[in-house]
Amino acid sequence: MILPQDFYARPTLEVARDLLGKVLVHRTDDGVTAGTIVEVEAYVGEDDPACHAAAGATVRNAPLYGPPGHAYVYLNYGLHHMVNAVTEAAGFPAAVLVRALEPVEGLPLMRQRRGRAKWRAGKPPMQDAHLCRGPGNLTLAMGIDRSLDTSSLFASPLTIEDRGLVIGDAAWGPRIGITKGVEHPWRVYVAGHASVSRP
Repeated sequence: MILPQDFYARPTLEVARDLLGKVLVHRTDDGVTAGTIVEVEAYVGEDDPACHAAAGATVRNAPLYGPPGHAYVYLNYGLHHMVNAVTEAAGFPAAVLVRALEPVEGLPLMRQRRGRAKWRAGKPPMQDAHLCRGPGNLTLAMGIDRSLDTSSLFASPLTIEDRGLVIGDAAWGPRIGITKGVEHPWRVYVAGHASVSRP
């Protein structure tokens, strides 16, 4: 079942916790890829110094102020795409960054997109559990880029589904790769899961 829009129209920390165990799916001409969400981070409002809305509304962060249940996809440091699910009510900037997935569908396509064959000679092959570990890696493996910015997560090629999966215990901790707002323990992940990012 594809998650409906009202799933996202709730407090961001609740949405973040409830996204664990849901499945991110991307349907493309090349094929379908999917992964179980095992790690996310919450970014909440203009008072959150790590949120893109901290300096107020801009053209770039406009999706954060839009309706819930839509994607906010941006390019980080000009290198890696990041995919977020917009939360709360329209006009209040908040979102959940998807940080890691456990690959469950379309693994050959994910491996191709990650360029496994280009790894240096003598280096051990990439484990499938690591194909979508880290927000930039998962968007590359899933074929997610800026063309999906503002797309609906319930009525577009990019959706999040509830497949009734049972996951491990959730753990909370500080967000990764930021220098501001580090006091907020707004990263939630499946404890001990092999696909979770390394701090």
